[in-house]
Amino acid sequence: MRMSVELPLWRALAGYRVLTMVYAVLIFLYNRDRYERAWIAAVFLTLLAVWTLVTLPRVLDAARCTKRFLGADLTIALSGILLTVLADKHAQQIDSPTLPSIWTAGSVLAFALRGGWRWAAAASSLVAAANLVQRGQPSGETIHNVLLVWIASIAIGYVVEVARASERTLARALEIEAATRERERLARDIHDSVLQVLAMVQRRGSALGGEAAELGRMAGEQEIALRSLVSSGLVPVDPEAAGGPPDGDPSGGDGPPAGPLDLRSLLTRYAGPRVTLSEPGAPVVLEPSAARELAAAVGAALDNVERHAGPEARAWILVEEWPDQVIVTVRDDGPGIAEGRLAQAEGEGRLGVALSIRGRLRELGGAAEVVSVPGQGTEVELTVPRAPATGPAGRDAR
Repeated sequence: MRMSVELPLWRALAGYRVLTMVYAVLIFLYNRDRYERAWIAAVFLTLLAVWTLVTLPRVLDAARCTKRFLGADLTIALSGILLTVLADKHAQQIDSPTLPSIWTAGSVLAFALRGGWRWAAAASSLVAAANLVQRGQPSGETIHNVLLVWIASIAIGYVVEVARASERTLARALEIEAATRERERLARDIHDSVLQVLAMVQRRGSALGGEAAELGRMAGEQEIALRSLVSSGLVPVDPEAAGGPPDGDPSGGDGPPAGPLDLRSLLTRYAGPRVTLSEPGAPVVLEPSAARELAAAVGAALDNVERHAGPEARAWILVEEWPDQVIVTVRDDGPGIAEGRLAQAEGEGRLGVALSIRGRLRELGGAAEVVSVPGQGTEVELTVPRAPATGPAGRDAR
């Protein structure tokens, strides 16, 4: 069970409210002869004591400290401040404490713990206004106390927000650590079982010849692909779980996007004996449409490699993640593209590069750049911005 970093703060607030309620009652009992209308003070402090004790469970955690409770709690604090003049008409002439005294700060601190520094600033501003109205002509000490509560509540609210963010970061780190350990365990199991079986099938198939040799060759290809996945530290996922279509083009799907996708899970399917995938160790997260379109463009580039460079050509996919963009480079060792060939193909109506690659990237506000030297292979660089454009605003590579 994970303990929240806020829990000690809520417990401290509960104790503070009880102690300051007792303090306010003791001040009244000590100075009761000074009040012209002591019954007003007695009624309010009785209400304050009952409210503090009855609502004690409300200030033990954020879930039970609702907005309605906070509003009622602050109303009681403001009412007590403004009733002070009715109970003691000399309260404006002398710098005596208000009826709720420092209990009011507990109400403001509840706002800070529940909603952060913005809620604390709003609540403390209302308390400050009520104190200034009650005093009529506020003294330096009154202004000093008002500023102290205002600054302290905002500071505590900010600390709470930082603590919550740190707790979320820690929880995420623990999840990643657990997932990494599970991947390592799966990698060990795969290495000790599946990879060894595939290697044995390859050897036995090659020795037997005939159809068994073809089966051995396929087992060898699967062994290489699986070993590549294990060594990369990425466990392949089902396309439907990744937010993509079941068995079709990764750029489409009938179902609604499930949320940001890890681009690596969409590119894993392209890795194989002749395609090497190199990716960052951390997830490369993109919006569903951008991730699918980029993966589809990579698939189109690999189709061009197989179609024009031959089935024996090798290809390499490199994924690079930058703060403002994601770059995927597809390179092959084929014969390359002759100068002017892409323009000629587009003129002939063969729009593989123009539509399947550049068109997809243009709609995302990205770009596709093709660099090819005859005899030295082809390199396609696909760039997608982190915040996809809404229209065809991306630049087209020459």
